[in-house]
Amino acid sequence: MPEDVQMNDSEPQSAAPAPAAAAAPALSTLHHLKEIASVIEAGSLSKEVRRISRAFRLTVALRRRLAARDVSAFLAFALPASSEAYGRLIALVPKEDDTEMDVDAVAPATQISIKHGLPEIEIYCYLLALIFLIDQKKYDEAKVCASVSIARLKNLNRRTVDVLASRLYFYYSYVYELTNSLAEIRGNLLALHRMATLHRDELGQETLLNLLLRNYLHYNLYDQAEKLRSKAPRFEAHSNQQFCRYLFYLGKIRTIQLEYTDAKESLLQAARKAPTTARGFRIQCNKWAIIVRLLLGEIPERTVFMQKGMKKALTPYFELTNAVRVGDLELFRTVADKFASTFSADRTRNLIVRLRHNVIRTGLRNISISYSRISLADIAKKLRLDSENPVADAESIVAKAIRDGAIDATIDHANGWMVSKETGDVYSTNEPQIAFNSRIAFCLNMHNEAVKAMRFPPNSHKEKESAEKRRERLQQEEELAKHMAEEEDDDF
Repeated sequence: MPEDVQMNDSEPQSAAPAPAAAAAPALSTLHHLKEIASVIEAGSLSKEVRRISRAFRLTVALRRRLAARDVSAFLAFALPASSEAYGRLIALVPKEDDTEMDVDAVAPATQISIKHGLPEIEIYCYLLALIFLIDQKKYDEAKVCASVSIARLKNLNRRTVDVLASRLYFYYSYVYELTNSLAEIRGNLLALHRMATLHRDELGQETLLNLLLRNYLHYNLYDQAEKLRSKAPRFEAHSNQQFCRYLFYLGKIRTIQLEYTDAKESLLQAARKAPTTARGFRIQCNKWAIIVRLLLGEIPERTVFMQKGMKKALTPYFELTNAVRVGDLELFRTVADKFASTFSADRTRNLIVRLRHNVIRTGLRNISISYSRISLADIAKKLRLDSENPVADAESIVAKAIRDGAIDATIDHANGWMVSKETGDVYSTNEPQIAFNSRIAFCLNMHNEAVKAMRFPPNSHKEKESAEKRRERLQQEEELAKHMAEEEDDDF
């Protein structure tokens, strides 16, 4: 095989380089791509999906170093020159003819043999070209590449292709999102999800379900998103990243549907499970979780806003939380107007409008604690109600708060007063006893479940495993844990 060539883009060496550096030159990007191809080939021949996943992780680490010459040379190496895939991809990758080429001296020493015709190699070439075109912001060429790769995937049904296919689905949707044309591919995504379900491609189902939910939520189609989510097949999550995305979208749907308790649980769980490197995703989860907690009447702790790397992004929500905590309607309006552009970009402005009632309720609660009797006109003035008939509005607000149990007071309609009842000693009632009994019952129930689990251990009917089998099992569990830890930082 002729020697591979690459562009000479390395930095000029110093006058006195180290002997070790001179003896072992850095490997080229093209050589790394060839090694990745060999990993994919080995995974395809041995039908090991983990190797395909490892190949994609290596590609992510190499992504910043990709150049047009490397992609073109790798396509020429991995695909037959007469194949349809090579002809399409080489036409999309930009040319670099005005640069000097150098011979790759490292490649002949570790020459890699690729069996042409492997579908995994072909799909990987599509994926590599698509990622490169997106990074170069050539979105029109990227859309063509994505459409061609999706058409090729429809003719494949191999478990070793599923990992690469799931990433292709993601970038296929991502490039259309960048061009603000997500609605064009909704039908294709639904067809791909149906195909993945028929092929029992659970990783593809996870990815496509999240892409469809994102597609619907992008256009505020929350009812359609909930219908799809409720009717989609259920199975155990295979990817932590996809499961976190699913929880985030579920939390947004639940928030719009006024199911704040379930939404809070989903959003907080998504933020906890997300990798620490996925800072942008965790910031979005925290923003929505803060709004949901405020809508529930809770005040988030200050530590939520002081998390590392999130303080600046959560500043608008910190000021909003302070306005809700104080119960100052005027301050609430000021904060909402000041950060209107931020809230609109986060798509939380409609939720913040709902918070106005919580601010009024908090202010009314503070008034009821401070005054044993106060006129409705003074309540309207303190709450800063700016309606045409503030006294009537104050009367209706007080009546609703009394009915909901937010305050313990009565309304004297004849004199136009709100009379607050005296705060009694809570320890003279049965409330502490009820709360204490509920906690004891919870602890006893947990103790009983633990005893049952210890008394009836799982798989007790099976024979005890030998020391050698136990050692093999522990080794497999360690390898699996290491593999899962590596996947947490995989292109979130």
